[in-house]
Amino acid sequence: MIKNKIILVIGTIMLTITAVTAQSDKDMLVRISEIEVYPQYLDEYLEFALNVGATSVKEEPGVIAIYPMIQKRDSCQIRILEIYASQEAYRHHIGTKHFQTYKQGTLHMVKQLDLVDMTPMNPSAMPEIFCKLK
Repeated sequence: MIKNKIILVIGTIMLTITAVTAQSDKDMLVRISEIEVYPQYLDEYLEFALNVGATSVKEEPGVIAIYPMIQKRDSCQIRILEIYASQEAYRHHIGTKHFQTYKQGTLHMVKQLDLVDMTPMNPSAMPEIFCKLK
């Protein structure tokens, strides 16, 4: 079930990236969320994370990618690559019902959270990278 949802998110990313490429690359917000989850909540947390990611990419034009990953060496270490078309798109995202459901529903599951903003080295290559997933 988790693999199917990840495939859905990746497929939706490919559709969304095309719609956003016309926007200025310098306006994008690229972030890696570094999350440590308490082991007893791992399965439940993953379900929340996959649902919010799939819904966000599908329903929000400004959400280019939300790509959750699990560290192989420690399954309680989650990393989420987040790419938004702009700061405004990010602000809209965190105000949505599906994000608030995720955030409030997982507060007790998260042991540690660090939001690391990144500077893309080659944002103009994104459309080509995502197209290769077809």
